[in-house]
Amino acid sequence: MTDKFQIVGSLLRPDELLKYKTQIEHNDDIQYPFYENYEGYEKCETEAIKQVVAKEIEHNLSVVTDGEFSKSMWHLDFVWGFGGVKRYIADHGYFFRDVDGTSKYETRKDIGLRITDKLSGKNHHFIQLFQQLQDTAGEQQTKLCVPSPSHIFGELSWSDNIGGTDAVYQNIQELKEGLVIAYKEFVEEFAAVGGKILQFDDCLWELFADDNPNSPFTGENINQDEVKGLATEFIDINNTVIDFGHSLGLKMWTHNCRGNYDSRNMGGGSYAKIANLFLKQLKYDRFFLEWDDDRAGSIEALEVFKERPETEIVLGLLSSKTSTLDDEARVVRLLDEASKIIDKDRLLLSHQCGFASCDGGNELSEAQQWAKIDQGQKIAKQYWGSTV
Repeated sequence: MTDKFQIVGSLLRPDELLKYKTQIEHNDDIQYPFYENYEGYEKCETEAIKQVVAKEIEHNLSVVTDGEFSKSMWHLDFVWGFGGVKRYIADHGYFFRDVDGTSKYETRKDIGLRITDKLSGKNHHFIQLFQQLQDTAGEQQTKLCVPSPSHIFGELSWSDNIGGTDAVYQNIQELKEGLVIAYKEFVEEFAAVGGKILQFDDCLWELFADDNPNSPFTGENINQDEVKGLATEFIDINNTVIDFGHSLGLKMWTHNCRGNYDSRNMGGGSYAKIANLFLKQLKYDRFFLEWDDDRAGSIEALEVFKERPETEIVLGLLSSKTSTLDDEARVVRLLDEASKIIDKDRLLLSHQCGFASCDGGNELSEAQQWAKIDQGQKIAKQYWGSTV
């Protein structure tokens, strides 16, 4: 057995659970966590989580999650669980790149967030869900995945929630302070119930890569000083909460990718262009980085981690977007290249993202998903040997 292969977090949901998730997607007159709105939903979710945790253990995963079966989307359920937030169906969803690389692909539309009161992370439903995961997993190591503070700060600050007569927060600084308070409240309760590993997921770093043609911050007539200032703001809000987590004895991990919805992505942007910002300055203990195709750029971006000997890097060289097994020769070649920069013992292997960042999941079957996980385990064991 090896602990050198890890999953990012999410796994494909079973059909019986998706029946409830689909109903949730199309209704906004319901209240998170929606159990009271749909008879049988909570029981179905709980049973599905028990089954997927058992499968994770059966497939020798050293750190398990609830498969994110409790979520509709990788990030918004967490925000719905805050006090002071109302969910609604927006005029349109997020826009991803379709498989042809140029056409737009619209996601589900229940992405609207309205701030109705000061944000609060107290008594969050995710704490109850995590306690259930702990009970189900027993002695197995567990982690909880939530969106990073900066990702949610970005989405809320670009919404219509800031300023105005009835706005709870009159400016971006007030929002930032309120969001940090809410996150700290949540992190404190997570540590109090025995949580050990908290993973912040983030999809916005590559907006600041000037080789990302899909970013609003690239092109002519862009004030790059303002762009860098916003990136610094993102780093600061994350580090404030990371430092707080560390003060409570937590391991603070992160996962970064360029979008993952129905096997589609949101854009490009290489790590080399943002390495001195996000990779160098964020204080995480472990980075899960997306490197399953050429969009990530050269592996040489890992050079910035030479100055951080305690930091671990999980290379997402495998793809959760495809139904076929990955090119093992490519994976080993890139691991070898990475090992010339960073000590081999500090590296791990994963897929670039989860298999179902949103509940519909990527375009592969459950059997194909587990085959890809088994392949990752095999590669890791061959490359590092048994480590557990």
